[in-house]
Amino acid sequence: MFFFILGILALIVGFAVNTPSLAVSRFSRPLKVVGTIFIIIGFLSSAVRQIDAGTVGVQSLFGSVQDRVLESGLNFVNPLVTVTEFDVKTQNYTMSGAHDESGQLGDDAIRVLTADGLEVVIDLTVLYRVNPTEAPQIYRSIGADYSNKVVRPITRTRIRDNAVYYDAVALYSTKRDEFQNRIYKTIESDLTKRGLMLEQLLIRNINLPASVKATIESKINAEQDAQKMQFVLQKERQEAERKRVEAQGIADYQKILATGLSDKQLQYEQIKVQRELAASPNAKIIVLGSRGNVPLILNDK
Repeated sequence: MFFFILGILALIVGFAVNTPSLAVSRFSRPLKVVGTIFIIIGFLSSAVRQIDAGTVGVQSLFGSVQDRVLESGLNFVNPLVTVTEFDVKTQNYTMSGAHDESGQLGDDAIRVLTADGLEVVIDLTVLYRVNPTEAPQIYRSIGADYSNKVVRPITRTRIRDNAVYYDAVALYSTKRDEFQNRIYKTIESDLTKRGLMLEQLLIRNINLPASVKATIESKINAEQDAQKMQFVLQKERQEAERKRVEAQGIADYQKILATGLSDKQLQYEQIKVQRELAASPNAKIIVLGSRGNVPLILNDK
């Protein structure tokens, strides 16, 4: 466009000095030639537009948006059109309470009311991208700032609409995946109607009120104490069972001895003991008394 305007100016000056009475009239023809060359260069350079990788171009001529989308690379267009590039790569929009993490100033976390009337704070990231074929329609109806005009309000509204079906504790623990899948479907439907494609929805954090957190922690501690007590009781039961088995074994042994040993067996055992004692170098004479015959064992030394 610069060369085109410069060529127009050169032609105007060339025609303006094309008067024989002027001393610079001899420059009229060269100025016309240069102006024509500049116009041709400007026209050709304006007719070729480069679109960067990962983007598409939307053409508008005097306020009218054209449906033809310019792909990445070199494209031949009307030199008079204005080309606006749209990023079609994956983009993310984060709503968080952390400082400078979200696109907004200050705390941008989502505050919702659950089914039990408690306020829950949710940090969330939306991964989305522009549908290339819908870029002209986005430019017509929304403009280039679609993240703040569409993505942010739709996401926040749908999360609030769906959070009322869950209790705070369930939303924090057991129903978290179900909640994420539910809001994904509703947000995906809304963004598709606007020419955007939802890729992923990431619930990064769910903050409960301090009172609820304290209740959950108390419950967890109580469950851990109960599990510990069950372990102790199980251990004591096992120890009691071991002692019962041991006592039963001793009782069975004593019963066997009481019913199975005869007088002759006992006398035989006594004789064996006497012989062992008699073999001792310290024993001289051993006399053991008992009912019946009393064996007498003398040392042979």
